[in-house]
Amino acid sequence: MEKRLILAIALSLLVLLTWSVFVSKSYHIDNKEVINKESGLQQPVIKPRSLKIESKTPPVHFSENDKDLVLSTEKLRIDFDEPAAAIKDVIFKDYRSHRVVLKYGLAIDDPEAVFKNELLTDKEAVFVYSGRELQISKHFLFDNSNYSIELEIEILNKSSHAINTSIGLIPAILDFSKRGNLPNYQDITVALSGNILHPNPRKDASWNNIKFMGWRERYFCEILEPTTSSYSLNLARLNPSETQPVLRSPAFSLAPGERISQKFHIYMGPQDLNMIKNVNSEWSAIVYYGIFDFIAQILLKFLGIIYIVVHNWGLAIILLSISIYLILYPLTLKQMHSMKAMQLLQPRIEELRANYKDNPQRLNKEIMELYRKHKVNPFGGCLPMILQIPIFFALYQVLMRSPALKGAEFLWIKDLSEPDRLITLSYKLPFLGNEINILPILMAIAMFVQQKISSRSMSSASAEQQKLMLIIFPVMFGFIFYRMPSGLVLYWFVNSSLMMAQQLLINRAK
Repeated sequence: MEKRLILAIALSLLVLLTWSVFVSKSYHIDNKEVINKESGLQQPVIKPRSLKIESKTPPVHFSENDKDLVLSTEKLRIDFDEPAAAIKDVIFKDYRSHRVVLKYGLAIDDPEAVFKNELLTDKEAVFVYSGRELQISKHFLFDNSNYSIELEIEILNKSSHAINTSIGLIPAILDFSKRGNLPNYQDITVALSGNILHPNPRKDASWNNIKFMGWRERYFCEILEPTTSSYSLNLARLNPSETQPVLRSPAFSLAPGERISQKFHIYMGPQDLNMIKNVNSEWSAIVYYGIFDFIAQILLKFLGIIYIVVHNWGLAIILLSISIYLILYPLTLKQMHSMKAMQLLQPRIEELRANYKDNPQRLNKEIMELYRKHKVNPFGGCLPMILQIPIFFALYQVLMRSPALKGAEFLWIKDLSEPDRLITLSYKLPFLGNEINILPILMAIAMFVQQKISSRSMSSASAEQQKLMLIIFPVMFGFIFYRMPSGLVLYWFVNSSLMMAQQLLINRAK
């Protein structure tokens, strides 16, 4: 029973981890029909419109001859596409120069509007488009202390007649191809009045009266909040690998010579709850960890408290693993005693199976009577393992997406957000590639030893099965964890080592 349960859980881990790596997150909601939470009316999926009166879907490329401008602050390096007055990519200097590609971030969805740069310093950038009828200016103001940006878009009617139009702003282009921002980590957050949505970004959808919206990749995010009008948000597929969100203002009319100004409060920085809350506490909703979000948020706060004390993320992960083990210790101890009791009864069970192999009903009755007589619950050891599953997957999300681990060092590990890479070879090995990651190997060894010392001799059939399991589980977990972030592997290695030590103590007590 225990072996089958462990195998089922191991297979579940393999399936879920593979799912999280290679496909979109399971917590995305379906966008086939999106309901406006305020009005209760179904909103049609609408395509992005041009700034001009007529409707059109903007192409992916705004200009053929891009001219790049670079704005560099203490924390950021921003590459602008001048003709589109858009942010192509952002490099975060404090995080090992991690690069986030926006492609046409904060661009107006009018590819015919060709901007020219009029001001560029380390704190602000101004772009102006002057057409036959409209003049559009975009003023970016950067705050070097907290990753916030203020954006003002001003439109002037230069014509002699009234013009009806609206503003469409593209936060970023979501690229799900292999060249994108770790494509399977990209998602969208939509904040309505009293409701936070995490929709599937690969499907067309629309919402009215949004409070703010957010886009994120693995470590960093962009959050936009319109401050002068009530905007809608549209998601539109440009092609099989790209999605374009567009924030759209209500339609407005400009008299000759009249100008209108629209302002946006923006955060473009790491997914750090403290940093985001310092700008706007409501925006913390973008840091979301799926179905185990509640547990993940608790673990994240606890991990942060430990780090404040020890000032090292590797040591903080070790202490977190020890803390969780101690919290679950009573249940873990019960699990180990239950497994030991089951092993002691195994010879008797094998005899019953031999005696009643042709009578399954009688066999089950005799086995249950044996359990009752010796006060053994065959499911008594399952609870700790079941409780570990949500904790593990919550911690998996926290460590996989924590920008604090980006570049964090511990012992020989150069980056806790990446495999530990103790040795890099000039050639590739089967299954391992050109990197030797020692932590998953140590973890697999600890699991093997833990299972070895917890087993005992049985009948030949059971012994062969047990030997097979002794090899399968460590190899399976070693394979699953081999290219995982070293911070996550460190947690599981410490947990396995503690289990091994506890099993040794139990064996000695016997």
